[in-house]
Amino acid sequence: MTTTEARKHKKAPIWRNGAVLKWVAQIMVLISLLFVAWLLGSRAATNFSNSGINFNFDWLSDPPGISIREGIDLTPTTGAKALVVGIINTLRIAISGIIAATILGTLIGVFRLSSNFIVNKVAAVYIETIRNIPLLVQIFFWQALIIGLTGIAETDVGDKLIHVSNKGVAVAWAFPSVGFWQWLMFVIFGGIAAFLVARWRKKYQERTGKASFALTYAGITFLLFMFIGWFAHPIFGFLGGFWGAVSSFIEALPTWLIPGLLAAFVLFLAARWIWGFFAARKTPAGYGKFSDDDVFRVVFAAVGSILVAFMLLWIGNQVVQTTQGPATVGEQLREGLSNLFLWAETRFTGDSGAPIDWQSAAVELRGTGGFVQYSTTGVVITPPFFAIWIGVTLYTASFIAEIVRGGILAVSKGQTEASQAVGLTRSQYLRLIILPQAFRIIMPPLGNQYLNLAKNTSLGLAVAYADIVSVGNTLINQTGQSLPVILVWMAFFLTVSLTISAIVNYYNRKLKLVER
Repeated sequence: MTTTEARKHKKAPIWRNGAVLKWVAQIMVLISLLFVAWLLGSRAATNFSNSGINFNFDWLSDPPGISIREGIDLTPTTGAKALVVGIINTLRIAISGIIAATILGTLIGVFRLSSNFIVNKVAAVYIETIRNIPLLVQIFFWQALIIGLTGIAETDVGDKLIHVSNKGVAVAWAFPSVGFWQWLMFVIFGGIAAFLVARWRKKYQERTGKASFALTYAGITFLLFMFIGWFAHPIFGFLGGFWGAVSSFIEALPTWLIPGLLAAFVLFLAARWIWGFFAARKTPAGYGKFSDDDVFRVVFAAVGSILVAFMLLWIGNQVVQTTQGPATVGEQLREGLSNLFLWAETRFTGDSGAPIDWQSAAVELRGTGGFVQYSTTGVVITPPFFAIWIGVTLYTASFIAEIVRGGILAVSKGQTEASQAVGLTRSQYLRLIILPQAFRIIMPPLGNQYLNLAKNTSLGLAVAYADIVSVGNTLINQTGQSLPVILVWMAFFLTVSLTISAIVNYYNRKLKLVER
């Protein structure tokens, strides 16, 4: 007679347990990074102390004693306002450059595949020339090109539609006028109405099979709202009182509430992510087994959000020096938010008039010495702005062109043949068939080029463009607070990069094929 012995499964000792080792390794890495950060921070604090410089952010509220060459405020009263001017100047380059580089790069990429010999070769020469010359060299080239133009003379005095000189490019432009923000409400409602009309027409086409002309109907609806709003915008003047009431309400809030709401928002985002994480792994049979990495992600998100929430609450209670005296960060946030709605109140007054004012560019004699300068009317594109904008736009467009070309070639040739078989023209099948499929391939590397363009705007320092790096560098020379200013730089570019990545990832998910 044989007996069968049941063998007991022996658990591995703790020093050989895979789950324990993973947790210990990740926690040790995190502790090591925090230790290195503390070590570098303490060393920096010691160096500041030895140099007689206190590490602080008081310079944000102190008068900087500087003037800025271009921007929304040429003589900022605080360091924070000076940085805001630099931030807006940087975003002007980044946003307009991304739009222009995308359009130009897409066209050049399509031209690169053209059967027309001249168009094809011109596109090829552009790509191979621009992308193989360092960007900084190109920026210097465009600056040298514009400052080498003829200067302004007294014979040029007067109104101009456009004028080019070594002082820049002056262009007639349209500016917001009385009632612009009231008219903008009509524009917003018109956009919403146009979207609803387009969706209605598409459903009509799906139901009946007849042509819907969705874009035409949507465009007419949008233009109709804009036209009516041009004359009827004073009816939105009642919003001025509403914004004023909101400003007063915010001003009456306790100082801890806004940091508390920010902390609650962080906790909400973490809870939503954790909920989505579990929901994505739920099956009809219930939850499967979670790996150690899954558990670590959830724990890290929960603990990390709690730490960030406590940090926001702690920062909100910190006292800083302002031009009006000491105040907590929470009070500053409350005042800033209240002033935003107070500013909105002054824009919704119910006044009538043209929402947009057209201003001609002009050359004028200025000062007692009779210096010939561009007037403040119109828009003046300065040589530094022109050099950095045209440089980063053309440089990025050359890489986008190759990405677009590769994306188009990745689409099956049968798609082109089928489009030609049903009688579509080249422009029709590129716009309706090829490019929509190619953009699924194009979008991820396209996002990398957007990030490169945004970060390359920091090269404006080389041509004295008043971006955030140039303004921050001037503040460093004035205050000696190099590390705090650099931390602001890092936080700004990190925020811009993460925002661009989030937008690109959103559209990448929208373009993703949905599998059955």
